[in-house]
Amino acid sequence: MENVIELEECPCCRGNGVMMHEGGWSVQVECADCGSHTTYVEYETEEQKLEAERKVAMLWNIGKVIKANPSE
Repeated sequence: MENVIELEECPCCRGNGVMMHEGGWSVQVECADCGSHTTYVEYETEEQKLEAERKVAMLWNIGKVIKANPSE
């Protein structure tokens, strides 16, 4: 059974959150609309990858995001 991680709407604009992996070593959640995002969480193994995905999803879902400014 595949692990499904639920993402709430963006806490800034109510857009869709997307899980973004960087180079196979870190993950963050980013809003597809406004660009707000969580911090990156690094991982090395598949087990750590799943835990990192859970961590960024939790941060996203409780609203701990870096808000993107229009000038960024």
